[in-house]
Amino acid sequence: MVPRYSRPQMTAIWSPANRFRIWFEIEALACEAMAQRGDIPAESAKTIREKGDVAMAAFSDADLARIDEIEAETRHDVIAFLTWLAEKVGPDSRFVHLGMTSSDVLDTCLSVQMTQAADLLLEDLDRVLAALKDRAYEHRNTVTIGRSHAIHAEPTSFGLKIAGHYAEFARNRERLVQARKEIAVCAISGAVGTYAHIDPEIEEYVADKLGLAVESVSTQVIPRDRHAAFFCTLGVIASGIERLAIEVRHLQRSEVREAEEFFHKGQKGSSAMPHKRNPVLSENLTGLARLIRSHVVPALENVALWHERDISHSAVERNICPDATIGLDFALMRLAGMMEKLVVYPEQMIANMESLGGVVHSGEVLLTLARAGISREDAYRIVQRNAMETWTKLNKPGFKTFRENLEADPEVAGRVSKEILDQAFDPAQHLRAVDRIFARIFD
Repeated sequence: MVPRYSRPQMTAIWSPANRFRIWFEIEALACEAMAQRGDIPAESAKTIREKGDVAMAAFSDADLARIDEIEAETRHDVIAFLTWLAEKVGPDSRFVHLGMTSSDVLDTCLSVQMTQAADLLLEDLDRVLAALKDRAYEHRNTVTIGRSHAIHAEPTSFGLKIAGHYAEFARNRERLVQARKEIAVCAISGAVGTYAHIDPEIEEYVADKLGLAVESVSTQVIPRDRHAAFFCTLGVIASGIERLAIEVRHLQRSEVREAEEFFHKGQKGSSAMPHKRNPVLSENLTGLARLIRSHVVPALENVALWHERDISHSAVERNICPDATIGLDFALMRLAGMMEKLVVYPEQMIANMESLGGVVHSGEVLLTLARAGISREDAYRIVQRNAMETWTKLNKPGFKTFRENLEADPEVAGRVSKEILDQAFDPAQHLRAVDRIFARIFD
């Protein structure tokens, strides 16, 4: 991911230095487990740990260059690292990687990195959830118009709209917790996964120390259905980001202007039009969501590997693992900040709701006429006729509001009292269940 859309903490997870630290930790833990079993000398395991720790603590660009230099000759990244480590450890390095295969290191390391990334993404989601909860309660009783097909439907609560997004992100958090659990596995089973040259106790020891579970059947690699599920979850979260971003983009449109992104002092919206206040954050989030979702299909394609393993997945994961997690980390933080500072215009919401002459209350009027003894079919015909009369003459000579047309209709006059019509046109009735819904979501 380009630096513009990267945050240092997530980027560091995918850095070569972090990867090599994890590789060493896997190898050192395996040596400790072997020493406990008596497979290798305890003093050798101690030397590997101590000298390796010193080398990793001092790891620099020069060390990275040295590993790259070795890999240029060996054409094998794990062997290049083990050769570099042997230069640091000395003769006892002969016990490093004993009975193991490269995938034992690579896949277990990837599991650690993905769990590290998931932990950071969970923190990001917590901030998004906190922002949404605060804004939902703030506007719990803020009346706005609900829209279906982008057309005015019936009144709702702006807080309820936000609460719906909160509920979605809460589900997404649960999905990520499960995806993290599924990917947090260790595989140290040797060539083709038979433990022919290494005891399962080694794997169990390393897994425990790294906070991972043991892969039940690893062949030679951890099955990629686990990874696919993880990236599918990231894609679903990205879709939730886009859904909320699109809502903000629509609400900020000039002819709507019910809410808008915070416009910073000194911010410029256009190089040609000084008046512009564009929804750049939510537009950017829409684009990032597309990018994150684009990594789902490659992850699914990685599931089908040949026999016990091949490396067709390798180049894919070297790209999608950092890019998807770095991109989602950035997007979640941008979304949280956008919602924390979102500017809301309740007066404009009321004005928009009433801008169609009251026709948005047609549903309740329909029910009111039915309760008054008019058949539903006749009531629908009466209400639609008067609503269309209001709609077609909106802002034209002879315009009358929906209620004025109803009161002048001989099929309504005398059938429904003014007090009952007042109730039918009261938007507060649409908020009567808000507290109950909030309790269901937040409690």
